[in-house]
Amino acid sequence: MNITLNGELRQLTPPCTIAGMLQTLELDPRKVAVEHNRAVVPREQYGQVTLGEGDQVEVVHFIGGGAPVAAAADPLVVAGRSFNSRLLVGTGKYKDFEETARAIAASGAEIVTVAVRRVNVTDPKAPMLTDHVDPKQYTYLPNTAGCYTADDAVRTLRLAREAGGWDLVKLEVLADQKYLWPNSPETLKAAEILVREGFKVMVYTTDDPYLCKMYEDMGCVAVMPLGAPIGSGLGIRNPYTIRIIVEQARVPVLVDAGVGTASDAAVAMELGCDGVLMNTAIAAARDPIRMATAMKLAVQAGRDAFLAGRMPRKAYASASSPLEGTFF
Repeated sequence: MNITLNGELRQLTPPCTIAGMLQTLELDPRKVAVEHNRAVVPREQYGQVTLGEGDQVEVVHFIGGGAPVAAAADPLVVAGRSFNSRLLVGTGKYKDFEETARAIAASGAEIVTVAVRRVNVTDPKAPMLTDHVDPKQYTYLPNTAGCYTADDAVRTLRLAREAGGWDLVKLEVLADQKYLWPNSPETLKAAEILVREGFKVMVYTTDDPYLCKMYEDMGCVAVMPLGAPIGSGLGIRNPYTIRIIVEQARVPVLVDAGVGTASDAAVAMELGCDGVLMNTAIAAARDPIRMATAMKLAVQAGRDAFLAGRMPRKAYASASSPLEGTFF
């Protein structure tokens, strides 16, 4: 019989269950999630679901996790979980998995975003991210990068939860391929479904204070307004709306997208943001490892500056040395 497996036609000998298919492919059922005719199949039912002619099957991978971290004096708290680092980093665009691992280590990040992708069924032994970035050491944050509809985003995160037990997720639904702008109607639709299904949703959005409030009110655990378009490196283009979002929010606010260099990360933190998420700014630097270290320090410095409280801005000069006791 013929089925469509990860978008490609494949022949199987009937009768064949999902468990039998995975055995034939030499895939460990503990490390993948399976969607059968657009419905996620619980792992314990792999041996019970029989495949039929023309069935559509998706097999994706990643196993989730994240070790508890020691308490910090000023932790980032998301959905009741505490993290020492306020810098979140992506895992894409590096030259190889080894560089990815080194950059993440240098950044000090504890949360890393991961895309849920099809397993390479033609080479099941191919290296995976989990071989280099230990999900027991880092908290994996599945995201919906590349999704343009609410349906695709929801399907992706349902598979992610089945693959690794993830419920803390990053939702992004894009409007177009050129600007990668958030598709607000579809994001709202997906967020409502995911929150209802028990996901803890961190949502990528435009820097619209009213929209951010809507996401918070529907139950999202964090709002992630863009600083500038994804991968642009333009920095924080509208600090005024970011400041409003921070002032009104009761959930963490993290700038997501647009950071290009360390000063951009510091600006985001000085505005009072709870954290910054970035990928390209580190991965596309000439020296990603050194840039990862710079970003770590910038986020820490920006947070300290915000907590310290900056001096008031003044229109005129103000001498820093006292005039009393001068002898001229």
